[in-house]
Amino acid sequence: MSIAQYALLLSILVPLGATGPISLFSRNPNLRETATIAASVITFTLVAVVYYSVKHGIEPQLTLIEPFAGVSIAFRAEPLGMLFALMASFLWIVTSIYSIGYMRGHHEQNQTRFFIFFAVAISCTLGAAFAANGFTLFLFYEALTLSTFPLVTHKGDDKAKKAGRIYLFILLGTSVGFFLFALIWTWHLTGHLDFRAGGVFDSSHSRTVLNVLLVLYAFGIGKAALMPFHRWLPTAMVAPTPVSALLHAVAVVKTGVFAILKICVYFFGVDLLASLGTHYFLAYVAAFTIIATAIIALRKDNLKARLAYSTIGQLSYIVLGTMTANAWGIVGGGMHMLMHGFGKITLFFCAGAILVATHKTEISQMRGIGRRMPVTMTAFLIGSISIVGAPPTGGLWSKWYLLLGIVDTHEWLLLCALILGSLLSAIYLLPIVVQAFYPATDNTTEVNEAPLTMRIALLTCSAGCIVLFAVPDFAYELMSNIVDLGQH
Repeated sequence: MSIAQYALLLSILVPLGATGPISLFSRNPNLRETATIAASVITFTLVAVVYYSVKHGIEPQLTLIEPFAGVSIAFRAEPLGMLFALMASFLWIVTSIYSIGYMRGHHEQNQTRFFIFFAVAISCTLGAAFAANGFTLFLFYEALTLSTFPLVTHKGDDKAKKAGRIYLFILLGTSVGFFLFALIWTWHLTGHLDFRAGGVFDSSHSRTVLNVLLVLYAFGIGKAALMPFHRWLPTAMVAPTPVSALLHAVAVVKTGVFAILKICVYFFGVDLLASLGTHYFLAYVAAFTIIATAIIALRKDNLKARLAYSTIGQLSYIVLGTMTANAWGIVGGGMHMLMHGFGKITLFFCAGAILVATHKTEISQMRGIGRRMPVTMTAFLIGSISIVGAPPTGGLWSKWYLLLGIVDTHEWLLLCALILGSLLSAIYLLPIVVQAFYPATDNTTEVNEAPLTMRIALLTCSAGCIVLFAVPDFAYELMSNIVDLGQH
């Protein structure tokens, strides 16, 4: 095998292997967390090696086993998966640093178990990112659901257990009922499940069947949180804030929208997708989800709940971009996967910092905290601007390409949904910052910033939002390699 092939395989295995040292050092938190951070740095380095290969036009791939004809467990580093892997592996480093301050500052129980399952979840995420076919993607998609269940139920109380049941019921129910069925149907039609440039379906396949398959994939990938299969996401907010960051920015939801993007590009192909009438139906479902969740977010006083509904809407921007079935929309969707990842993880990091420093969870209680936590609230402002899609943050570029994609469809209601959704996100996020710098009405003046590791993490991610505004080129280049921009 080549160096890039070794790096690809090891990037999936290293997080899994890190569970051994993390467990071994369970009674020594310093060594346990050093092992976590070391594994995350090594993993990102390995992913960077793979990226170097992909950037120079070489896509490393390898097959582990082929249990059935045309069905194998195989990996390939193509541009879309490469973008996802870079984001997930880098944000694991930052989240690990943040988790040290949060888990200790909030005096969480079962910290070793937390770090173990977090590492397993990252391994599953990278396995999905590098999946060379639908079977491999499905295996790691399901493994990710199961590995994050202990994180969702981390607190162990009745509320957490109920949230865990809803989490499993919706995600396993949609994937087994719709996603798996669609994969089996695809295998029956094509004889394989390989992801191929231009798609695997052709003019010989019934348009009715392909329309049904597209709907099955869109709703079967429940991690994308399209309405009505979205309830698991706000329910899972009972988990610790680093888990919320994992769910909303690093792994779970991004695996969902990534899977939709990958299936649409490599199973259907952009040209065929554009010929299917169902893609407009799904675009309008995404548009409805954007507006409906923004309105719900406006009514939520709990900060994490507001951010959760914001995430559902932001994921639908990616689905909307994909369902425009044109190059600009897909480029915008892929870039928004990255830009939203940095913006939303910043906001959740800030929410956790506020909880640790003030023990407050409700927005109405946060008047004046910006005067004692200026670092946290400045980072919150930057993350909010990125979610809105305004300069100087990377969110501007992904929203711009999404807008271009929608303009190409001439569906003006979709364009209105994009613009209105961005305005509503400004309305439910920016007043939080304004209120935070009002004079305090209670003993908020006694509050100090969260622990240093938490501040380092949230500053790194907020800085990332600005860096991605200045240098979005690598993301654009990766996405443009999977679609034809020549006609534009």
